[in-house]
Amino acid sequence: MIRGDAVIDLAEARGPKSLSAALTMSSRDMLQSLEGLRPGAATTHTLDSVVLRAPIDKQEVWAAGVTYLRSRDARMEESTQRDVYDQVYDAARPELFLKATPHRVSGPGEPVAIRSDSGWDVPEPELTLLLNSRGELVGYTIGNDVSSRSIEGENPLYLPQAKVYSRSAALGPTVITVDELPDAANLDINLSIHRGGAVLFEDRTSTANMHRSFADLSNYLQRANTFPAGVFLMTGTGIVPPLEFTLQDGDVVTISIDGIGELVNPVTRLS
Repeated sequence: MIRGDAVIDLAEARGPKSLSAALTMSSRDMLQSLEGLRPGAATTHTLDSVVLRAPIDKQEVWAAGVTYLRSRDARMEESTQRDVYDQVYDAARPELFLKATPHRVSGPGEPVAIRSDSGWDVPEPELTLLLNSRGELVGYTIGNDVSSRSIEGENPLYLPQAKVYSRSAALGPTVITVDELPDAANLDINLSIHRGGAVLFEDRTSTANMHRSFADLSNYLQRANTFPAGVFLMTGTGIVPPLEFTLQDGDVVTISIDGIGELVNPVTRLS
């Protein structure tokens, strides 16, 4: 756990010993438990002396699609089945899908991947919710839902292949608890992509532009579903690079969200 520039080892502190353990607690109990921890309560490191990994242990990562108007338009541009995206944008039921299991998730500084059988790939910067085992919203982080536009565009039924593969998701740099970010429905999201040291693409959006609420997405996710270790939920993207753009091996993707920080990942092509 990070307090200012100090990193407290939860394994030695009086409190939850892991993220999964924390997510079995009620939101109130978890926040109270963490609030009592201060530097000196257990082994403490300086922030610049540690390497931050993806803030995940046993959780699944799910994602929502077509939650911004820009996302709907982009899906319609790429797809041979344009009307399905228009329909889901206005439907009561959102698009939700399993994005990643923990071993498919990259952390800060670790590579995210593009598929060898795809010729059109993009990052998708997304505010990501963290829900506990009771379904309560307890925190936020940054997510990158790396996607193959060529595979999904060929046929929407190929979405699992376009979205779910090794290193197709990134999370980080940390989880910010809900009490530290009270206005998450109005956060700036920034994306920049560097190639050869130069900025190739950059854009920004805001969570205020979301077509759906966090509660709406969370409620549908929990229908007929349980998450004993908690769950991450990416909330969709409002930034889509132009049609002629595709990620390449060696690119560097930087996503920043107000109040959370910056997630930076190089890109690698899977063999």
